[in-house]
Amino acid sequence: MIWHDLRDPNDPEFDALAERYHLHPLHVEDCRHKNQRAKVEEGTEYIFVVVKPVHVNAEGETEITDLDLFLGRDYLITVQEGECPSLRTNLDQLHAAADQSRSDLLFYKIMDATVDAYAPVLDWFNEAIDVIEDVVLEKPSPATVQRIFFLKRGLIELRRVLTNMRDVAGQLQRLETELITHDLWPFLRDVYDHLARDVEMVEMHRDLLAGAMDIYLSSVANRTNQVMKVLTVLGTIALPAIVISGFFGMNTKDLPWVDSPHATEIAAGLMVVTTAGLLIVLKKFDWF
Repeated sequence: MIWHDLRDPNDPEFDALAERYHLHPLHVEDCRHKNQRAKVEEGTEYIFVVVKPVHVNAEGETEITDLDLFLGRDYLITVQEGECPSLRTNLDQLHAAADQSRSDLLFYKIMDATVDAYAPVLDWFNEAIDVIEDVVLEKPSPATVQRIFFLKRGLIELRRVLTNMRDVAGQLQRLETELITHDLWPFLRDVYDHLARDVEMVEMHRDLLAGAMDIYLSSVANRTNQVMKVLTVLGTIALPAIVISGFFGMNTKDLPWVDSPHATEIAAGLMVVTTAGLLIVLKKFDWF
């Protein structure tokens, strides 16, 4: 069994392999056009599969690449479009392994390695959502909303990829071909189960983000209510002083303490006493 591992779809070696193994021109064209949908197609003497490796870059963005596989009776061609460090590490480990006697077994191992690479991505989203949940409770801000929407977009893209990959795994189980032996069917079902579990994890993460958004809105509303409560209390506290100062500012004769040399001090003391009394009353009602 020969494994041709190409890292560039425009490599001239790919043209030679296409001619050698009679690869369909449309399949070759799909390899050289990125952002293909995950799919399974049967050629004359091979199976063409497009899988979607995913990783999170240093900026926290979800990057989706393509890995094209041509499974023949005694060969396997892999064409990697774009960079996916986790997938490349797994492929290098498979290169170092001694057992490469069966093309369908190697095909399964690559499929399984691609699916296993989704786990770190889901863990990254899980940790990011944990941080979001802490922030929306302690210090919600507009930047938090932007972060929530950013993660939601990433989860939408990841869900699209995982659902397509789940369909691919299901279709591989239903293929009536001699290129995949029956002893590998349980392993392909295991790949399907892992993808189904990952889809469920994505749905759970989306629900958690929706809950974080609800918590953010509730926190903002509570903070607004708290501010209005404080402003109302301050306005109520200032009311006696405003009434008394306005009363003593009127041009009315025979008011108490008008002729007293301590009239100002008496008026100020009256304001302080009434304000303190109002604070005691409001505190008794537990308004603040």
